Amino acid sequence: MQVLLIALAFAVVILLIWAGWKWEQQRRAEFAAWAAQRGFRYAHQKDPEVRRQYGFLDRLQVGHSRAGYHLLRGDWQGFPAAAFQFRYTVGSGKHQHTVHVGVALLHLERSFPELLIGPENVLHRIGAVFGFDDIDFESAAFSKAFQVRCADKKFAYDFCNSGMIEYLLAYPDTCLEQEAGVLAVLREGNLRAEHLDGMFQRLAAVRAKMPDYLFRG
Repeated sequence: MQVLLIALAFAVVILLIWAGWKWEQQRRAEFAAWAAQRGFRYAHQKDPEVRRQYGFLDRLQVGHSRAGYHLLRGDWQGFPAAAFQFRYTVGSGKHQHTVHVGVALLHLERSFPELLIGPENVLHRIGAVFGFDDIDFESAAFSKAFQVRCADKKFAYDFCNSGMIEYLLAYPDTCLEQEAGVLAVLREGNLRAEHLDGMFQRLAAVRAKMPDYLFRG
């Protein structure tokens, strides 16, 4: 009986490993197809360029054993764009676990002060890294749904204009980071090709609602 249980446990482990491998192969194929359709370049392997180029994003500074995979690069509505899967580990020993985050971003025309907008249940994970106090707005609904952190309050108020607030309230799961000329939207969990259009569309909509005067001078 004991031998049978051991064999069964071994078979289950092998099945899980095979299912994970099969799922990953399918995900690669979906990313490759999406990239080919939209003129993006795609590489599935671990890419140190992700941390070198985008490591300033606060969410990418959390935990340890950080790495970026499934990097896609291209152009979205006239903006240089990229997307990738990021993962990091929190805790240690038997208490550690791996966190997966999907990232899509646009390179803006110029740089602005560092800004982070997102639901409190997401931002509390990186509050110690970011270090700025939450900014309140006249819209009670917006202040309840989102935390806004920025050292430059005037820029935060300019960015979170009435049109932006109305748009973000329609998508209360949005988590944005803006820094060094990069506007990024982050998604909890494993990134799939089916998520990419929606993430880039949200970024383009946010950019369109940024006031024109921010880009003058």
